[in-house]
Amino acid sequence: MSNLILRNIRPLGEAATDVLIRDGKIVAYGPVPASDGVKEEDGEGAILWPGLIDAHTHLDKTTWGMGWHENNRAAVLRERIDYERENRIALGMDAHRQSMRHAIGLAAHGATHIRSHVDIDPTHGLKLVEGVQETREKLRGVIDIQIVAFPQSGLMVMPGTLELLNAALANGCEVLGGIDPCGIDRDPKGQLDAIFVLAVKHGAPIDIHLHEAGELGAFTMELIFERVRANGMQGKFVISHAFALGMNDHLRVGKLIEEIAELDIGIATTGAPSATVPSVKRLREAGVRVGAGCDGIRDTWGPWGLPDMMDRARIIGMKNGVRSDHDLRHMLEIVSQGGADLMGLQGYGVAPGDSADFTLLQGETIGHAVVQPSLPPLVVKGGKVIARNGQCIVDMP
Repeated sequence: MSNLILRNIRPLGEAATDVLIRDGKIVAYGPVPASDGVKEEDGEGAILWPGLIDAHTHLDKTTWGMGWHENNRAAVLRERIDYERENRIALGMDAHRQSMRHAIGLAAHGATHIRSHVDIDPTHGLKLVEGVQETREKLRGVIDIQIVAFPQSGLMVMPGTLELLNAALANGCEVLGGIDPCGIDRDPKGQLDAIFVLAVKHGAPIDIHLHEAGELGAFTMELIFERVRANGMQGKFVISHAFALGMNDHLRVGKLIEEIAELDIGIATTGAPSATVPSVKRLREAGVRVGAGCDGIRDTWGPWGLPDMMDRARIIGMKNGVRSDHDLRHMLEIVSQGGADLMGLQGYGVAPGDSADFTLLQGETIGHAVVQPSLPPLVVKGGKVIARNGQCIVDMP
């Protein structure tokens, strides 16, 4: 933790002022006298915003920094899953090295927290989780990483995976994942019953990938609602992607959103350009917690993506047809406070008493900062500057 005086910044885009940080926490805004031994930085009129949050990514998957991966496979979910599982070692995808590259990139672009789903399957056991756990330790004080024990290849169709998930939750994974109970496992009751039992056993929240679109995804959501209610897991469940909420049936989607709001289920979106995605405006109006993530970036699934949550805010904004400055601000809130709400972070924000985890943004206004690509002048974690103009204090391996 560090002491710091940051001068000439605009908290949340308001009037320019100074901020005093002591012991890694924000103490006060206003005129701050110089103090012996306390480092000072000039914010040069930049916007001070809470640290950005990637609330849905896959740190173990990226090929960032490796040779170009030529992808010639069909864009079929099961094929992509199987290819990656069986070939990642031969391709040289070391989970620790690659997750370091991904996480450092996020920190350099203003992120202070990550929720990463990490593959667990009988082929790799817990090796990929152990690689990301090593990254978490090495980057402690630079960026916080929350790990989801994720059965990417399925649960019911991959015997032994349930036991591995149990071991992962007992050894440092904070969240339990799941994936397409119908589309991948073809046994929605079996998968959902299993993960709810395991989550209750460990007192862990659940974050499930739900790519299932249309009525199939709606059916799965209804099964989830029943189990959230029965197990008292209100506020402890996140549906990632939730493509079914993008289907062209306004009344059906409305009923689903009403239950999501009632059960305090969070939604993690990536604004996927190639899929039907939830309307973030409609979710906001219903009071649903919404966060965002960059998902997989430049991996064996596809060539797209950047370790940059401002880039993701622009993608979500364009996918949702955002034009007004009010809605542009909402895009920035989704990739910051929205992620904190999904991850259950305490002391997050830029009010006095909050942890000094924030980024500076360049722009005349919040809307301008969102749409204009630029590097953050400073990123601060625990009161310490951890990145400057897009360069992290930790070098890429």
